[in-house]
Amino acid sequence: MAHSSAKLTPYGRTLVAQRVVEMGWSVKAAADAAGVSRQTVYRWVSRYIEDGLEGMRDRSRAPRNRPRALPRRKVEAILRARRRTKRGPHFFCGELGLAPSTVYGVLRREGLSRLRDLDRPTGIPIRRRVITACHPGERMHVDVKKVARIPAGGGHRMLGRARGSANRRRAGARGGGTDYLHSMVDAYSRVAYTEALPNEKGTTCADFLIRAGQFFASLEVQIEEVMTDEAKNYTVSSDFADALYELLSRHKTTGPYRPRINGKVERFNRTLGEEWAYGKLYTTNGGRLRALSYWLDYYNHRRPHTALGGLTPMQALVNHVSGKHN
Repeated sequence: MAHSSAKLTPYGRTLVAQRVVEMGWSVKAAADAAGVSRQTVYRWVSRYIEDGLEGMRDRSRAPRNRPRALPRRKVEAILRARRRTKRGPHFFCGELGLAPSTVYGVLRREGLSRLRDLDRPTGIPIRRRVITACHPGERMHVDVKKVARIPAGGGHRMLGRARGSANRRRAGARGGGTDYLHSMVDAYSRVAYTEALPNEKGTTCADFLIRAGQFFASLEVQIEEVMTDEAKNYTVSSDFADALYELLSRHKTTGPYRPRINGKVERFNRTLGEEWAYGKLYTTNGGRLRALSYWLDYYNHRRPHTALGGLTPMQALVNHVSGKHN
């Protein structure tokens, strides 16, 4: 791709060269018409004669000869040490006699700068599949996050471990237990819908799916595909299958032990925990649940999202619906 201030794109270079070579224009006339120097026209004419259309493409600016470049045998030694130790540059640079910055530069260029991109047992690089959506509703990510209920008077985050545990014991069955946060996130816009429910049974998941579908239908979004993990409440439940049929949606699963495939809702769950569930201190579980709807409104309408270029999820959704793809 040409740099931002370039006057000629590959198409423009081809046109300039063809005017001189095939149409008989003079170099000066072609340069004046394109607004470039004669030297530039000579360069592209020469490449057009030698390489044809392929010569019009951008070439790498990297030098052809690098006399001070690290020898390939040392590069291979760094890669072997990385796969053998599965540690950072500071751990094995001493035995190689190289600076940590040199080792890190090699790992970065070879695509091995992050340990998470290596398979731990074998050291083989992992190719991560990026799943994207082209429009709202094309793929919805669904998952359940469990959060412990807050006993009356507050839990250990507010009162400390001893007093919080005593509160939970006094509350008994009423203060203990778990809230199940069922969430659906649109893969395109990141608009989210969440409900706190008492369990994650198939019937509960099916009822949530219907209400989530109604929520997105109110935003003029048709749910085409629902992605979940391999839990039986999604894969075995006939109620969940009936709900999918009612929404006219396909069901796609991530496969076993592949939470990253459902990463958009997994990341939303993390944000939900950091900013809502544990982002402030609550004295009662009811108070925290009442705050959920306010936080969701903030997340969808006012919280900028880095993956959306600073837009909020609702802005990304509205821009697509109204045809403003910015």
